[in-house]
Amino acid sequence: MTGNFEVLLTAGAEQDLESIHDYISKFDCKANADHVLDRLLEVVESLTTFPERGSYPWELSALGIREYRQSHFKPYRVIYRIIEQKVYIHLIADGRRDMQSLLARRLLGG
Repeated sequence: MTGNFEVLLTAGAEQDLESIHDYISKFDCKANADHVLDRLLEVVESLTTFPERGSYPWELSALGIREYRQSHFKPYRVIYRIIEQKVYIHLIADGRRDMQSLLARRLLGG
């Protein structure tokens, strides 16, 4: 599956970007927050071509779930799912967080 994919952010992913930007602006500076936001949006945009290159999040693979993939701008992880020619971004989070709980809540409804 190559070609151009449409990339869509869920409401949760949009909120994640906003929260990351707000946090960095508050505890560091707006310039760094803007830089991180720009890099994360580049990761998102790069998924328009060959999104299958992303690895499976180990937290989900351990549960036998291989519907989601991830891409990185360290330490941030962009978790997404490919359905036909669309890439749905479900989660953008700092990988140093408790990702197991975060993924369970956001993706598995747990």
